[in-house]
Amino acid sequence: MGRVTAPTPVTPVPPADLPGTLGALRAAGHQYRTVKQELRDNLLARMRSGAARFPGIVGYDDSVLPEVERALLAGHDMVLLGERGQGKTRLIRSLGALLDEWTPVIPGSVLNEHPMHPLTPASRAQVAEAGDDQPVGWLHRSMRYGEKLATPDTSVGDLIGDVDPIRIAQGRTLGDPETIHFGLVPRTNRGIFAVNELPDLAERIQVALLNVLEERDIQVRGYQLRLPLDLLLVASANPEDYTNRGRIITPLKDRFGAEIRTHYPVDLELELALIRQEADLVAEVPEHVLEVLARFARAVRESPSVDPRSGVSARFAIAAAETVAGAALRRAGLLAASGTPEGRPEAAVARVGDAVSVTSTLRGKVEFESGEEGREIEVLAHLLRTATAETFRAHLAGLDLSGFTALVDEGAAIETGELVGAAELLRQVGTVPGLAKVLDRLGLGDAPTPEEAAAAVEFVLEGLHLTRRLGKDVTDSGRTVYGGRG
Repeated sequence: MGRVTAPTPVTPVPPADLPGTLGALRAAGHQYRTVKQELRDNLLARMRSGAARFPGIVGYDDSVLPEVERALLAGHDMVLLGERGQGKTRLIRSLGALLDEWTPVIPGSVLNEHPMHPLTPASRAQVAEAGDDQPVGWLHRSMRYGEKLATPDTSVGDLIGDVDPIRIAQGRTLGDPETIHFGLVPRTNRGIFAVNELPDLAERIQVALLNVLEERDIQVRGYQLRLPLDLLLVASANPEDYTNRGRIITPLKDRFGAEIRTHYPVDLELELALIRQEADLVAEVPEHVLEVLARFARAVRESPSVDPRSGVSARFAIAAAETVAGAALRRAGLLAASGTPEGRPEAAVARVGDAVSVTSTLRGKVEFESGEEGREIEVLAHLLRTATAETFRAHLAGLDLSGFTALVDEGAAIETGELVGAAELLRQVGTVPGLAKVLDRLGLGDAPTPEEAAAAVEFVLEGLHLTRRLGKDVTDSGRTVYGGRG
C-alpha cells in the first residue's frame, strides 16, 4: 500500500490586475491604513450593507458580538473570558474575515511591511533607493492571522524573537538588527495575533507583551528596536484563572482595552442550532433525538454534581450527537445482511435508545464534584432520562397514547435495542392508534421512512416508561423490553 501524503495547503494567488509597483499603487489611489482602521472601516461597511459580520457564530448576537463590535470600532485590543467550549477561539478566528482581502507588502519582508510605511532600516533604504519602481507584493487576509496556544514552556523567543546564531556566524555583528530572528508576534505585523489561554503563559513571558500592547514596539535581549508594530492583539482566558488565581500580571490586564465575557447558549433553540451547525453526523438524527441531547447537555451544565468552574463545553453536545449517529450507522451496518422485508438495507436513523452509550463515552468531558467519585455514569444516566422525559412532555403532552399502552395491557412485550431493526420493531407494534399524530408532532408526519417511524415508536415507549405508564426491562443481551405497567 502506497504512502498517503497530506494535501499541501493552497496559497491564494492575487488577481493579476493589482498594482505591481509603488508608483502604480499610488496612482491607483491606495491609502495606507493601520490594521485597526482597516477593521473599523470594513466592519462599518458590513453594518451599512446588512451583510453578515460574524458568520458561523451562534448565540452571541445580543450579548457578546455587540461588545466585540464596540471594541473593534474603538480600536481596542481585547481579552475574551469564558469557560471551555464557549467558542472563544472560533470568534477570534472570525475576526480575520474583517480584514481587506488583499493588502500590499514589501516582497520578502518578514514583518509584512507596507511599501508606503517601511519599518526596518533595510526596508526604508530599499524603498528610498527604488522609489516608484519599488516592487509590491500582495498578502491575502488568510495569511494575516497568527495564533499561539500559551503553554508554560513558551519562550520570549517564540513570541517576540531572539538573536540568530547562524547570522552571527555569517559575520554580522551583535549590534546589527539583521541578526534578529523575529518571533510570532512581529511576524504577524499588520494582522491579528491571538494568544489562547493567556493565564498559562509564564509571568516573565507576559512581561514581553507589555510593550506590544502599549508602546507598540519590541525589545530583544539588548537590542533597542523601535518598530511600531501594527496589529490587533486578542487573548482568551478562563475567568477562574483570570480573576481568582491572579495568573495574569496586573499591568497586562490593564493594557487590554476591552474585557468581554462569553457564555454558553442561553436557551434550548440556540443549543440546537449550534449542534446542527457543528456536528458532523454520519447518519440521520431526528429532531426529537437532537433535542434530547441538547436538553441533556444543558442539564449536565446545571447539575450540582458537576464542577461549575470547569463548565461543560458545547463540544459535549456536539460529540453526543455524533456518537448517536455513529450508533445508528453501526446498527445499519450489522443489520445489512438481513436487510428489510422490502429487500433494501436498513437505513441509518438514530433513536433515543442510541443515546445510552453517550453516558460512558463522554463522561471524560465532564469535571464532577469531588463527592461524586464513582457515580459519574449514574449521574449522567439520570440526567439523560430527565432530558428524555422533558422532550417527551414538550412534544407529546396531551396526546392520546392509549394505543401504545393497550399493546402491553394485552400481554404483549415490545422488544427494541441497538440491534433491533426498524422492520422488526414496527412488526411488533403493528397498527397503533395515535401513531400518525405522534409522527406529526415530531415533524415526521410527511411520508416517514420505516426507520423514522421506528425512531418515533421507540421515543414514545421510552417516554411512557419515564412517565411511569409502561414497564421496562433490559435483558442480558442488551435488548430493551417494554411491557406491563411502570
